[in-house]
Amino acid sequence: MNQKTLTLIIAAALAAVSATAGASGYRFGSQSVSSQGTAEANGAEANDASTVFSNPAGLSRLEGKQIMGGVTAVVPHSSFQDTGSTRFTRGSTGGIKSQDDYAPDVVGAPSLYYSQKINDKWTAGFGMFVPYGTNLSYDWGWSGRYALTDIKLTSVTLNPSMAFKLDEHHAFGFGVDAEFMKARLAQGVDVPGTIAAAGTTATGAALVRQIAALGGNPALLGTAGDGHAEVEGKDWGYGFNLGYMYSPDENTRFGIAYRSSIKHELRGGATWDFSRVTTDQVVNGVLQAASHRVNSAARVELRTPETLAVNAFHQFNDKWAGMADVTWTKNSRMQNIDIEFVGTTEGDEVIRQQWKNTVRVALGANYKLNERVLLRAGIAHDDGPVRSDTLRHAALPDADRVQLSFGANWKVTPNSSIDVAYSYLDFKDADANYTNLCNPTLTSCTGNGETTRGTWKTHMSLVGLAYNYKF
Repeated sequence: MNQKTLTLIIAAALAAVSATAGASGYRFGSQSVSSQGTAEANGAEANDASTVFSNPAGLSRLEGKQIMGGVTAVVPHSSFQDTGSTRFTRGSTGGIKSQDDYAPDVVGAPSLYYSQKINDKWTAGFGMFVPYGTNLSYDWGWSGRYALTDIKLTSVTLNPSMAFKLDEHHAFGFGVDAEFMKARLAQGVDVPGTIAAAGTTATGAALVRQIAALGGNPALLGTAGDGHAEVEGKDWGYGFNLGYMYSPDENTRFGIAYRSSIKHELRGGATWDFSRVTTDQVVNGVLQAASHRVNSAARVELRTPETLAVNAFHQFNDKWAGMADVTWTKNSRMQNIDIEFVGTTEGDEVIRQQWKNTVRVALGANYKLNERVLLRAGIAHDDGPVRSDTLRHAALPDADRVQLSFGANWKVTPNSSIDVAYSYLDFKDADANYTNLCNPTLTSCTGNGETTRGTWKTHMSLVGLAYNYKF
């Protein structure tokens, strides 16, 4: 694969993925349309090239050369109702109390898989899929703006893999993960609250004198609005995945698969905008200087969670097959997100998450309608990683969810087929009472000191379409 083709593939993937979907945390929940049809219960089925993602040992079951390309459309429906958000001064944040249009109407995430049998023992594979993604854009005037106005996380993983078939019962697989991640986060800056707090101290009087000395209008301090801040960064990270598959007979398979944590050091920049705080740029300049917030380089270190999946598949007869999957995710890798402002005296901005490890359980079934059509269905329960209301941040108002899926495979020709899938995900109501432990009067840290209180209600649909071809 030449560099130009690789660049185009990555660009297409990043352009397509946006909304948080499926699995808990920031993990995108559907990396394969055929798997989506069983609510991702088919990790031990190993019936097409997407086994690169679920269990690379399954490549040993595939004959010849196979390619699978698909896309999953995400249709989210989410709303927020404020229940008393406050500034660090304990007064109301004001603003818009309800939100229902902060998630995109529809977005798509692509996947591409390829397998090639080398000989009776070895099979090679390659996967490109979207592991993580989110895209939320609240109104800049909403009640929780000091916590967040916008977040966009895009990612793509390139996953070359190999499988080794020891004998008719045992197979092993391994792969290398090259993961690109790009993130952007924005929030309001509580200038009105800072002015109010300064008004009772000598600092307020000093601001008035400085503005007047520079020819500005100090009276505009009473009408000041919010500033705005934005941080962005990107990085490549590397990891690995392993798989084992045991087949006691031709109708039964058990699998175990591990995908490693990946360390990212997102590097980019931070921008502070006070230009619209008032109509007087002298006032705006004095307020920004007093805040000690300057444009700079930025850095965030994080580790993605590792996963361990155990799954089973059994073909009961010519018509029916059943399957199950249990996946453990070490979401506790995600503790606090510390945003560093490189080369400045500003303290870090800390987003407290302190996630817990989670378990996802899925059950699925296949039904062979005729020689050309295979029907699929599945149900899953996935734990949310958020420990409590006090740690639920507007960047990811996640909660436990149930997924119900249906799918089908239609054999178009002896060598080609089409997969379709539909999933409905219903999330538990997500209450928040999150307080930023910093505030604008402190120089040892960066933050608005806000408390965001409210409830998110979310459900979403996933619609998948894929094409398979065997050479």
